[in-house]
Amino acid sequence: MPLMSTWRYMVSLQMSPQNLSFSDTLHIVILASILSLIIYWLIRDRHRVRNLSGKYIFITGCDTRLGNALARWLDKRGFCVIAACATEQEGQELRSCSSLSLKTVNLDLADSSSISRAIAFVTEETEGKGLFGLVNAAEGTTPAAPTDWLRIDDFHSELEVNLLGLIELTLKLLPLLKKAKGRVVNLINAKGFMAFVGGGYNLSKWGMESFSDILRRDIQHFGVKVSIVGHSFFNTEANSGIVERDLLRLWNRLPNEIRDSYGEKYFSEYRKAQRSSVKRLCNSDISKVIKCMEHALLAKYPRTRYAAGWDAKFFWLFLSYAPSYLSDMLFYMLFPAPAASGSTVPGVLINI
Repeated sequence: MPLMSTWRYMVSLQMSPQNLSFSDTLHIVILASILSLIIYWLIRDRHRVRNLSGKYIFITGCDTRLGNALARWLDKRGFCVIAACATEQEGQELRSCSSLSLKTVNLDLADSSSISRAIAFVTEETEGKGLFGLVNAAEGTTPAAPTDWLRIDDFHSELEVNLLGLIELTLKLLPLLKKAKGRVVNLINAKGFMAFVGGGYNLSKWGMESFSDILRRDIQHFGVKVSIVGHSFFNTEANSGIVERDLLRLWNRLPNEIRDSYGEKYFSEYRKAQRSSVKRLCNSDISKVIKCMEHALLAKYPRTRYAAGWDAKFFWLFLSYAPSYLSDMLFYMLFPAPAASGSTVPGVLINI
């Protein structure tokens, strides 16, 4: 008998049911079960909602690049989009490049009366059909600086927009979402995993993570689905300019004692470190986030959590589970040390 034929014969004997041990059989069953679950998940993940016309989607933050792009994309897909913008002018600009079915409404998430007016507008527009989707994409800007540069008002202003305002809006829209058995999509960036700079922004994102988890469990019995879209940092010239402006404002208002403890060199190096971090970590491509949000709205079985961007999938997630000394070490490498600390080791990654 040829050598190859002999080898095949021996393998077939070893793999026959009579010659398999219990552990071998168990391993095969486990592998087959895992493979079956993966195939089932892939098939289930491809199922889409049909008959999009007549389904209403309310999107906050449509004055931002991301919210604006999502509103225009869903409008093209046939949804009845209601876009919330900060000003009437931004709403007019969005309507000028969209279909007639897209409606806009002014919304200030820090103002309860503005939220109530927006709710009334959405209720009137949906005409008893309910709300199929709520996308919380609004984000306020925040001073990003060392914690002792900040005042309590800096935290209040951020939490009122990025957390409390979004919660109030979501709670008031729940009756419409239940009626349509819709879904809620909360946009949360990578700062929901790790906090690297002081300010209320990180607190608001962690709060939205918690609120989303609780909301998902509480309203799933009514057919409403809740998804979190975690995304990378996105670099825009406007946002970079706001960060620089706020940092300078905070520095100028510091008491002399605190300013002297940090030193002018620290302020200069800190600004440089922020620019370097933005350049290194931020992404200008928002298409990955749009695809995730589109899937969360169009999928028959949307995922609980999405990760858009390499840093959201790997870098920040890894750091959130890694020992704290690793994230602390990275922070010390990225940012300078205050003059009063006596440290002579600057952030080694600042000038890279």
